[in-house]
Amino acid sequence: MSDLTRQQFGNYRLIRLLGQGGFADTYLGEQIYLRTYAAMKIVQTQLAQDDQGTFFREAQTIAYLRHPNIVRLLDFGVESSRNIPYLVMDYAPNGTLRQRHSRGEVLPVSRVVPYVKQIAAALQYAHDHKVIHRDVKPENMLVGAENEILLADFGIAVVESSRIQTQSTIAGTMNYMAPEQIRGKPIPASDQYALAVVVYRLLYRNGHPT
Repeated sequence: MSDLTRQQFGNYRLIRLLGQGGFADTYLGEQIYLRTYAAMKIVQTQLAQDDQGTFFREAQTIAYLRHPNIVRLLDFGVESSRNIPYLVMDYAPNGTLRQRHSRGEVLPVSRVVPYVKQIAAALQYAHDHKVIHRDVKPENMLVGAENEILLADFGIAVVESSRIQTQSTIAGTMNYMAPEQIRGKPIPASDQYALAVVVYRLLYRNGHPT
């Protein structure tokens, strides 16, 4: 997708690109009336007219998730001139767990355990509300203002359920995927599998324990 900086989606103007993923690009957006900031996820594929109702229903489900370790979905919509769906989420300015701990860095158990407890609590809450994340990885674990860990990017659940992706596209990140998710049949345990991979990679380097 081409750079959409300075373009407007709903009541938000895109300020700068924050990151790119397999199904959407994330921008820093500014609310044009309130002058507040949010993370804007712009889906890379147009939404078919028949899928808009499903997209809205699934986005409403995500918007109702309220947990101290889940990034809130603030708003969503479809940019009418191009039929591009977008999601508006809380902006966490302290970056991601991946940025805090670079690839190959080995952490002590005492450092990893608090991360796991927070993300596991977020996933349990989501699963209790019938939502599967599908893309648990360090890049989707944000660092909050109080150094709490926030699970982000529940938008992939909306996209997957809305059939925006083509059948040849697998939602998620291959290195963290459970076998059943690779087969296109994710279940709540698929998120737990991905979290276990995250933990393994934080505690081990090249297969050697810390």
